[in-house]
Amino acid sequence: MKVAVISFQGDVFEHIRMTRDAMKELGIEGSVVAARRRKDLEGADAAILPGGESTTISKRLRASGMDEKLRKMAGEGKGIMGTCAGCILLAKKGDDEVEKTDTELLGLMDMEIDRNAFGRQRESFETELDVEGIGSVNAVFIRAPAILRTWGDCRIISEFKGMGVAAVQGKLMALSFHPELTDDNRIHREFLRNASED
Repeated sequence: MKVAVISFQGDVFEHIRMTRDAMKELGIEGSVVAARRRKDLEGADAAILPGGESTTISKRLRASGMDEKLRKMAGEGKGIMGTCAGCILLAKKGDDEVEKTDTELLGLMDMEIDRNAFGRQRESFETELDVEGIGSVNAVFIRAPAILRTWGDCRIISEFKGMGVAAVQGKLMALSFHPELTDDNRIHREFLRNASED
């Protein structure tokens, strides 16, 4: 199994480390690579979109052609996980800020997001969340989005203060928070388990 971590911004190394550890624990053979160009996604069975600044990541994805490659991967039933900014980019519908900044969403998940629902950088926080199928997890929120609503096959699997903070749709997973900033790889394991199923 090849997992590509989009490497424009965010906690790329942390995602790579956690994904490798999760693969080892699950007994999945393969590699985890940093992806900066379209060709880095060739042969990938799954991809991870880390946090960062969603407008900047969107522009880099578009300029490199990686946006179309990710859409193709999703269309082929491959797994994609987006954390924080990655969660925003997976959505089909954004908020006014997304429109104002001309952020082009990948539009892969049937959900609407609020880009800075939990405040700015200085209002970052940690909390315990109950995530369906996983249990209680420590979640790190940094300038985090919220999932306002879902439709179709997309469903919310965790909430905080009445707002969605994790959702799944087939092999796609969107998280408002940063699981890579903890020592708990259960979310990465769940993503990989799902992504590796036929």
